[in-house]
Amino acid sequence: MTRGGPPRHLHYEQEEWFYVIEGGEVLIEIGQEKMRLKPGDSVLAPRKVPHAWAYIGDNPGRMLLAFAPAGKMEAFFRETSKPGNHFGDAKLMRDHGMELVGPPLLT
Repeated sequence: MTRGGPPRHLHYEQEEWFYVIEGGEVLIEIGQEKMRLKPGDSVLAPRKVPHAWAYIGDNPGRMLLAFAPAGKMEAFFRETSKPGNHFGDAKLMRDHGMELVGPPLLT
């Protein structure tokens, strides 16, 4: 991954788990709590709780994300990989069980 991350959002049906594999730090906000994750750290964002993350490392890094249950997330990532679609599209997010609730942590 490179610097930056998605806008603040929430999932109506899924928990989202973050695990930093390698690289620099990841700034993450879950509800009102902000933290920095380093390689080897993980955290869970419960469903219906706004969250966002931003990779702040200088070199590329890797992070594993898991959704439980997966629900419509696979279809969402397929759609956002198409030209013209992006993660911050409020309608696309709504169509896949999410709600856009704010800007990214890094702009």
